[in-house]
Amino acid sequence: MSANDMDGLKALIDELQIADPESGSRNWTEVRQFNLMFSTQMSNIAGEEGKLYLRPETAQGIFVNFLNVQKTTRQKVPFGIAQIGKAFRNEIVARQFIFRMREFEQMEMQFFVRPGAEMEWYEYWKARRMAWHRAVSPAAKLRFKDHDNLAHYANAAVDIQFEFPFGFKELEGVHSRTDFDLGSHQALSGKKLQYFDPELNESYVPYVVETSVGVDRMFLSILSNALIEETVPDAQGEDSARTVLRIPPALAPVKCAVLPIVRNKEELVEKARGVFDRLKRHFPCQYDEKDAIGRRYRRQDAVGTPYCITIDFETLEDNSVTLRERDSMKQERIPVDRVADIVREKTDMLRLLDQLI
Repeated sequence: MSANDMDGLKALIDELQIADPESGSRNWTEVRQFNLMFSTQMSNIAGEEGKLYLRPETAQGIFVNFLNVQKTTRQKVPFGIAQIGKAFRNEIVARQFIFRMREFEQMEMQFFVRPGAEMEWYEYWKARRMAWHRAVSPAAKLRFKDHDNLAHYANAAVDIQFEFPFGFKELEGVHSRTDFDLGSHQALSGKKLQYFDPELNESYVPYVVETSVGVDRMFLSILSNALIEETVPDAQGEDSARTVLRIPPALAPVKCAVLPIVRNKEELVEKARGVFDRLKRHFPCQYDEKDAIGRRYRRQDAVGTPYCITIDFETLEDNSVTLRERDSMKQERIPVDRVADIVREKTDMLRLLDQLI
């Protein structure tokens, strides 16, 4: 039976009486080929359209331009090329909100290594990528899942899975792709894609270790884990419910909010506006003077703002403000002149990246 013999495959299923393992049904449709890529036509002249496909991954552009990047940037193996962009897959069933979509944002890195060194780097990037995910999500919600069946181009592959509300699902893939990609491009194009290694004094087609993560999936993992409801004491000491988005401060879209304790005192509003105008040049922040201060705290908690800066009457006397931390709700007095430095230090991406060293 040939690879594309659909009628023969259907006849074999009927002959062997293969049943659905879950329902036991043998009521199969005809065998059909699914279109896993999106096709379109391109031409300026009607009737002369040529078929092309939207890319199902972002990696191939990296392989085609491998030598261009290596030579212009004077890189030595091992080195990596990373990029982010749109990818398109004709999913049979698009489901689970933004977890599985036909158009999605993908981040990939192809890391080029010497033949024979790929497994060392494969283990390295497994550990490094897991370290990143543990820096932004609880370790208990993350796990490795080795592939049961390897793709024809791979000699090792693992998924980093996250426990979404609908179960453990793939968040990122790490693959040792051998020299399949560069070797295939070289064979089919007739153009050499070999790297000359000055230390070995020889040329070879590099092996590749790939890491590939879905931006939408990572966003969903962080959001689904961060959004919680809890009971906390209010200003009167009574239990009160609050919704809080405990997104890591380095990833929070709003870093701080400036709040005058009341809005009907011109001198407080003027001082708060001055602090806000100074801070907004350093990082994204908001100014809010509507409603009681407790409601404003809750509002900022719900959008994930890590820190609130409260301007009160004491500010007018000693030029200090109250810094309130979102997760613990702890408050401390700090000088106005140090607000920008303190908030920047607490929300800086470098602080998050330092955890990976």
